[in-house]
Amino acid sequence: MTPIDCLIIGSGPAGYTAAIYASRANLSPVLYEGQQPGGQLTITTEVENFPGYPDGITGPKLMEDLRKQAMRFGADIRTGYVSDVDFSTRPFKLTIDNSTEIFANSVIIATGASAKYLGIDSEEKYRGLGVSACATCDGFFYRERTVAVVGGGDTACEEALYLSSIAKKVYLIVRKDHLRASKVMQQRVAENEKISILFNTNTESLFGEEFVEGAHLVEFKGTPEERRFDLPIDGFFLAIGHKPNTDVFAKYIELDDAGYIKQKGITTETNIPGVFAAGDVADPYYRQAISAAGMGCRAAIDVERFLSAARSNAKSI
Repeated sequence: MTPIDCLIIGSGPAGYTAAIYASRANLSPVLYEGQQPGGQLTITTEVENFPGYPDGITGPKLMEDLRKQAMRFGADIRTGYVSDVDFSTRPFKLTIDNSTEIFANSVIIATGASAKYLGIDSEEKYRGLGVSACATCDGFFYRERTVAVVGGGDTACEEALYLSSIAKKVYLIVRKDHLRASKVMQQRVAENEKISILFNTNTESLFGEEFVEGAHLVEFKGTPEERRFDLPIDGFFLAIGHKPNTDVFAKYIELDDAGYIKQKGITTETNIPGVFAAGDVADPYYRQAISAAGMGCRAAIDVERFLSAARSNAKSI
């Protein structure tokens, strides 16, 4: 079987942008869309901060546009997910849907990261209807409204502080009796008059006719002091972390302590020459569609240079 020159794994902003650039570089990329074609933006309602859409656009439509653009330049977009990889030799061997084996001279990993949720049924019911895992993405829609953030670490404090500049009131729901965030973040939250911290509090469910209107909370759960109450809110933000989708690559690719792919210097290259990473799978800091798209561009350029250098040196890849 003739190896694919450029195989892209994942179909969010990073994957589709990589496909656009790789196609225009005549690399004939093949992209496997994965188990959630279009990535996390397919479950996002309005996107107002992606350049080029002055009136905003829905997440699914944005992904549809990026997909069409990649196909326009000849990207081969396929249904399926990568279930196994062998990066020990080149060409690399990958297994699709636990059955089909393919080979590739270079690989761009753009599998993203999945937000962690509490696991309550109403999270799914109101996802995109008041439930969000990205304050910088969706905070704008809650201007002068009341919101809650769940979490006690630096991310949760950062989200609460960001939302306090937009919302009328922010509640920080913390299941423990303390914050895990750094001292400076704790101080900033404590000094912010718009933020109220609810310690020792768990969220049992959300309620509302069409959109989130409030949360059913329980304080000191399982103790004699247990108290249940309802908190009227318009938005519910999860800030309990993300899990990068890297399990299938862990045997070969160097990851950080949280499971994100490590990159070499300013490039998108991993510890395996010929394997590159783009988007949220390698970015625990920004997690924005536009930054993921930018990394997809960089990864495609890195692939083109890698393949060109290998061929000019007359090396077998």
